[in-house]
Amino acid sequence: MANDLVTRQSTEVLDPAAELTRQYVTVFVAEQMFGFPVLVVHDVLGPQRITRIPLAPPEIAGSLNLRGRIVTAVDMRRRLGLPPVSDSKGMSVVVESHGELYSLMVDQVGEVLNLSNQAFEHNPPTLEPRWREVSSGISRLDKKLLVLIDVDRLLDFSRAQAA
Repeated sequence: MANDLVTRQSTEVLDPAAELTRQYVTVFVAEQMFGFPVLVVHDVLGPQRITRIPLAPPEIAGSLNLRGRIVTAVDMRRRLGLPPVSDSKGMSVVVESHGELYSLMVDQVGEVLNLSNQAFEHNPPTLEPRWREVSSGISRLDKKLLVLIDVDRLLDFSRAQAA
């Protein structure tokens, strides 16, 4: 009887289609498309009042109050080594990493994409080194390259300061 249970569990497939696709929230920073796994995205925000944090690393824009919770705001342009912009719309994607919420400041929020597992590729050696450090791979879409972001690596600031 125990063998029957083990056999049944090992051959049972819950939903084959679920294993073949992944969902990503797309954002644009300096006209480059990046994707965050939909499961780590908690919210999309418009312009927010950000309070500067003294002596914070340059990529930390400050903090904001999100429904009574203090959230660290990260300037994605600085974090990814891109030039600053003076007239940003101030969009943000709120993500969770290690139990903490972070507001990632981006130029524009796109859409949610369903990508098949075959659409993923390893990071090419020509990918910008700072991006390669925080990317879990890429996906080539029609006329755009989607850089898939590993949120935990993106928010590992000790790694960024060592570089």
